[in-house]
Amino acid sequence: MTSIAVCPGSFDPVTLGHLDIITRGASVFDKVIVAVLHNRNKQPLFTVEERVALLQEATKDLPNVEVDSFNGLLIDYVKDKKAKAIIRGLRAVSDFEYEMQAASINKKLGPDIETFFMMTNNRYSYLSSSIVKEVAKYQADVSDIVPEVVAKALVKKFQ
Repeated sequence: MTSIAVCPGSFDPVTLGHLDIITRGASVFDKVIVAVLHNRNKQPLFTVEERVALLQEATKDLPNVEVDSFNGLLIDYVKDKKAKAIIRGLRAVSDFEYEMQAASINKKLGPDIETFFMMTNNRYSYLSSSIVKEVAKYQADVSDIVPEVVAKALVKKFQ
């Protein structure tokens, strides 16, 4: 049986921290679906379609990674994809409280689905999409914290 995991997020934009978690997840599971959330509570810089395209380009060398998008509850999406696991990255202790609540409700709604927490590589522990956007807005170089395709897209967005 193929082990399928979903790695959800807004990925606005994808960072090298995200890619670290995706790559490591792809080494553990047979298939990883990177799922871009349509989050109505946020005002994204990139459209869902742009984020999917950026992730597809950034993960093109990972043959067992697929990029998709979804609306609604994550647990419903995971069940629909016949996945058995959710991968979540943790940067710091401050991430844990929210992630634990989300994992707990997902476990209640989908008892057969496990959540796997992966500690982010220390090189990326300070990194968030919000920080990347803030720095890029002022034309600072972000090429060492995001994939090349994202760095170019950010320059274009803020020109």
